[in-house]
Amino acid sequence: MEKQLHLNLLASKPPVAGLQSGSKIRMGPGRKRDFTPLSWSQYFETMEDVEVDNDNSKDTFRIYSSGSHGPVLMLLHGGGHSALSWAVFTSVICSRINCRVVAMDLRGHGDTKVKNPDDLSAETMAKDIGKVVEALYGENPPPIMMIGHSMGGAIAVHTAAANHVPSLLGLCVIDVVEGTAMDALNSMQNFLRGRPKTFKSVENAIEWSVKSGQIRNIESARVSMVGQVKKCEEPLSSPGVSKNISEGIIEEEEDEEGGESNHKRKKEDDQEIKKECLYTWRIELSKTEKYWEGWFKGLSSLFLSCSVPKLLLLAGVDRLDKDLTIGQMQGKFQMQVLPQCGHAVHEDAPEKVCSTVIEILDILGSAAVFYCNGFF
Repeated sequence: MEKQLHLNLLASKPPVAGLQSGSKIRMGPGRKRDFTPLSWSQYFETMEDVEVDNDNSKDTFRIYSSGSHGPVLMLLHGGGHSALSWAVFTSVICSRINCRVVAMDLRGHGDTKVKNPDDLSAETMAKDIGKVVEALYGENPPPIMMIGHSMGGAIAVHTAAANHVPSLLGLCVIDVVEGTAMDALNSMQNFLRGRPKTFKSVENAIEWSVKSGQIRNIESARVSMVGQVKKCEEPLSSPGVSKNISEGIIEEEEDEEGGESNHKRKKEDDQEIKKECLYTWRIELSKTEKYWEGWFKGLSSLFLSCSVPKLLLLAGVDRLDKDLTIGQMQGKFQMQVLPQCGHAVHEDAPEKVCSTVIEILDILGSAAVFYCNGFF
């Protein structure tokens, strides 16, 4: 009854004026794109630090939220990202339906502060989700739909399977499949080594993320990358720091101005760098390798075993493994493929992801279909 009551609040909202959320920002001919950072406050209504008990100490999780009515969408980001990766998605979905969005920085990520930030085991992070839900809503939490991307999708599955969120309404996993993830583990360290180690500014980091294709939506990159990088703790004069700066810059053909001019600009940039503080990644993902297998091994069967309605969003159908292919044919979950997206599907195409999630929430409004007929 409570689930139905909350879902009945999903009435569509009229479009709101303001920033064109979800749209790719395009500049006029000959003009450079804008890579300046965007504030979280343009997308979320509130930001708070939620304390939870951890033995004899406290862990603090950074939470961004919007909305005051309807079901709760619990958003879990991917490895190396932060809750800010859900910024544009949040702005879009809250403009279209009545819902409550809660996006959290997982342990070791963003601005979350925990006693042991190096423990990124699936079990520990799944317990974190349950603790945060309890801290936010007490013993009677509202209906919650968990939506997780990549690592966050895997943690969402582990959280659901362990019943850490007893009021769970549904589960949405974005672009993470056991078979593909396990196959990719061997090349993951090479990928991480190929990324820039440092950036001369947040703008530089945003520019790299867009031009390298890590995030294909420039608006999302401008808010998301703020949660992925931090100021370097090492002094600028430390050996091995400055030589990595230029790795973050990818030149575009439209920006070339000739050899002499480029050389002059490089000298000016080098002089400017000496005055600036460098930026690096907030989390060293390469040091979390011992947990990778635990995130993904057995994920398909665990996903299929979850009793709540399930949605799998993929950037390509080739990512399905055998267990999921059979499960999909048996109607054990719904699947949506959003082509022409990179791995960060919810950042690249927030409007499309929102539409798909809203469709599922609309279906959940007639809960009897699921609970009486076992549709999922």
